[in-house]
Amino acid sequence: MNDRLDPAARPFVDLLTAVFPDIGGAVTDPVEARRVLAAAPAPPGEPPAVGRVEDRTVPGPRGAPPVPVRIYRPEGDPAPRPTVVFLHGGGWVLCGLDTHDRTCRALCRESGAVVVSVGYRLAPEARFPAPVEDAYAALLWAAAHIDALGGEPTALVVAGDSAGGNLAAAAALLARDRGGPALARQVLIYPATDLAGDPASYRTNGRGYYLTTAHMRWYRDHYLGPDGDPRHPLASPLRAELAGLPPAHVITAGCDPLCDEGRAFAAALAEAGVAVTEDHHPRMFHGFLALAEYLGDAARALRGAADAIASTGPDRKIHGDHGGGAG
Repeated sequence: MNDRLDPAARPFVDLLTAVFPDIGGAVTDPVEARRVLAAAPAPPGEPPAVGRVEDRTVPGPRGAPPVPVRIYRPEGDPAPRPTVVFLHGGGWVLCGLDTHDRTCRALCRESGAVVVSVGYRLAPEARFPAPVEDAYAALLWAAAHIDALGGEPTALVVAGDSAGGNLAAAAALLARDRGGPALARQVLIYPATDLAGDPASYRTNGRGYYLTTAHMRWYRDHYLGPDGDPRHPLASPLRAELAGLPPAHVITAGCDPLCDEGRAFAAALAEAGVAVTEDHHPRMFHGFLALAEYLGDAARALRGAADAIASTGPDRKIHGDHGGGAG
């Protein structure tokens, strides 16, 4: 393989590959995959400090259980600030509030926003569209309680990474089509946007960069089930009508199986008249943003996401150029 990865990232890719369950290979059962992931060593060091963290539940969709959330409030002035509803990655099957705790803390700290991390139901126990509906329910709750959260009513943001980016885009579609809540921005971090596609990056980046094409097919099959429609616009937002969506900030990585569909989604949003910024990192891999303490590209990507969030606030705080295309 011609290794296009930044050499500084290679040790992290190899370590993540070693501790991550071999899903779609030696590990085929979701419960076993979650057990292996839970047994992985925790990252070293203390997580980023924020002002306050609260665990609670919020009402789920009609007829569904409550949705766990973790609310991160920044330190300092409690004046109205952006509110981010964050959907974690993990292929709709794995991960949760704990696995993405550091990412949410970092976004809260860097952007000065309140972050509401959503513990949506996982597949295959709760297949499509249950996670989408949980994401939308959390968005509704955040909008209805924006004052109590310390948020600015005009600065509600939906965000997510990987499968969470897929859910964030789908929740934005529901917010548009169901008459609210009004969103100021969507921040999509290497999102899955086309579950029916077979992009070239599935082949060029399908092995050797942590996330694999086999992983994605396993995730998709568990999420949609045998009767699911991968072309449904809430499963594959790239196939949706995109006009009228909020401005988007899209982060993509060049050594990621999801690279092509993430970039295609940014282009399709722009074609539909949606304001888009794309922050592409050609020598990075899927999941790199979590390594902002170690990788310059990750620090720049985190700063760019934080700036995109902060720019929705009442003071429209901007920290300058965040270097799209770094790598």
